[in-house]
This record gives sequence, C-alpha cells and structure tokens, in this order.
Amino acid sequence: MAKTPPVCRWISLRDALRAFAENVSGHQGSGHIKPLHWYVACRLVLEGGFHPDDITPRLPFVVTERGRQNILQYVPEEGRSGERTVLGGLKTKDVDVVASKPGIGPVIGVSMKGTLNAFRNLTNRMEEAVGDCTNLHISYPALVYGFLHVLRGNREADGLLAADVAVCLDGTVSDAIDRYHDVMARLAGRNDLRNDTTRYEAVALAVVNPDPPDVGATLDTFPPKDSPLLLSEFFVKLYQQYDQRFVYAAPGLESVTRRLAWSEDSPALAEGPPLEYEPRLDHTRQ
Repeated sequence: MAKTPPVCRWISLRDALRAFAENVSGHQGSGHIKPLHWYVACRLVLEGGFHPDDITPRLPFVVTERGRQNILQYVPEEGRSGERTVLGGLKTKDVDVVASKPGIGPVIGVSMKGTLNAFRNLTNRMEEAVGDCTNLHISYPALVYGFLHVLRGNREADGLLAADVAVCLDGTVSDAIDRYHDVMARLAGRNDLRNDTTRYEAVALAVVNPDPPDVGATLDTFPPKDSPLLLSEFFVKLYQQYDQRFVYAAPGLESVTRRLAWSEDSPALAEGPPLEYEPRLDHTRQ
C-alpha cells in the first residue's frame, strides 16, 4: 500500500534544515527536503502577505475578515500535501511552492534542491537549473522564480570520499561547491521581465551542519557576505520583484495583487514556532 504523503506543517527554518541534514528518510525520496517546502510556503504567507488559499501546497492557515482587518488563524488540519504543475514553454513543471492569483496565474514560484553528497555532480544541477528557469519564463515572463539549494555540510574526515566533502579542514567549502556558487551567481538577479529568461529572480545557497550540537545551523562563512546568493536576501528579492511587476506596474489590479497585512490580534501570531523573520503586520486599527 502506498504511503500517504505528509501534509504541510508550520515549521521553523532550523527544524526544516535539521530534517534535511539528518535525512531520516534515507537517500531516496523527498522526505528530507519536504519540510523546507513547508517553511518557504508558510513564510510567503506570514512575512510575504500572500493569502494561504493562493499557495500550493495548501497551508495550515485560514483567513477571516473583521472590518478591514485580516485575521490569520493557525488550523493544522487545513494543511495538505502536493506541488503545483505549471505550464512551461517546452514542458510542464512540478514546482515545489507556487503562489497564484485568480485571473493572472502563477506569480511566484520557488524550486528547491537538496544535495547530501557527491558534490562533483553539482554540474548536473547547473544544467537542470538553467533548463527549468528558461522553460517557465517562456510561458510566464513575469513569473518571479526563485531557486533555493541546500547542501549537507559533510566535513573532511578520515574515510570520507573526497567527492562527498563539503567543508574542508580549514573551514572553507570544497572546490566543487565554490565553482557551483560562481556559476549560480551568474544565473541570479533577473530584475525585469524583459531580461534573460535563463536567469532566476533570486537564488540562494546554504551549507547545513549535520553534526551535533548544531544540527541544522548554516555555515556562516558561505556564501561570502558580498554574494548574491545569501539566504538572508532571498525572500526580500522575491517580494521586491513581485511588487514591481504585479502591484506597482498594474495599479488597476491592486485589489487582486496587493500583499496582505495581518492584524496584530491574529491568533496565529501567538502560536507556532519562533520566527526568525518579521510577520507582515497591519498596525492600523479599525
């Protein structure tokens, strides 16, 4: 009998990365990366101001209105599994997290990859990343598309194959990961829908510690502070490009496209895991 896929849960970044680093599901399947999908989807609601009904996978949140206030409630049983199939110029693509707007279609997409070892094969990920991005931007030039790749930070040690080393004895990343960073930096930063379709609006890389006591922590020396691939800037870039294309450039559609702000009285804000980002709050009062 086929297993029922796990449903989307509200999860912290640290817990999502811990699940990836520990990889309790083994090398096969997607159990180690799914929690990161949930984290990204929930963050698009809480911080990004997107309605949970517009996000795939379906999130454990419900929105009610009180006057002009949007009340966000945490309802775990509302969570669902699944990805959204998006029409590409060459083929359809199952995208991990998608925000869509009625009458407009997909407006934000985020694809995620996790690499546990064999970092020499990252060259294959480069080719896949270019193909996926180009494919979707052909059909949806305005789509704000992000790519988030997490790498298991296997430290150099006796018995570990050189190809599986992510972090060297001196604390630097392996040459394979360094080269991958430089290539992906060239695929990031698309800031206009008329620009090169092979580039993503935002790309982020993170090397995740698999060793106690800091399992799930990210390597703070990589990417370097001046890199365009910092996870801390990833969501900011997504929101900026979304607002420029779908809100500021189309004021007639603002009632559909503008991002929501949550009432400070929202019950969800007093529940769930600790947030390492600020929720998008409405500081006005009815």
